[in-house]
Amino acid sequence: MARILSIDYGTKRTGLAVTDPLQIIPTGLDTVPTAELEAYLQDYLNREEVEIIVVGEPLYPDGNPAQIHHMVVGLARKLRKLFPKVEVVMQDERFTSEEAKSVIRQSGARRKKRQDKGLVDKVSAVLILRDYLEQNRY
Repeated sequence: MARILSIDYGTKRTGLAVTDPLQIIPTGLDTVPTAELEAYLQDYLNREEVEIIVVGEPLYPDGNPAQIHHMVVGLARKLRKLFPKVEVVMQDERFTSEEAKSVIRQSGARRKKRQDKGLVDKVSAVLILRDYLEQNRY
């Protein structure tokens, strides 16, 4: 089976997570500068078989699109063109950053590690992927 990859898009950094080939366990993959995201994904998809890319959809708590929503929609559109054999879907990412901070805090990480925004982005991508998997179990 192929993996499922998730993206927590940010204007500066983007967190990435991926499942195992059996699509059971989501794990953090990397945090990359957003300007390098396309090249990173090209390289990764050349090495690994990916069936679905899940893009976190930024929404406000009331369900309205967040300020960077249009950028994320543009990214999803671009990914569909770059990787026509890979399904690209959007997944509600409300509250994932706060939940990621809580997970990191509960892990017992030291203060410096807890303030690592790249780690928060990567954990957020894992949470987006976890939510996608939970909602799409057969």
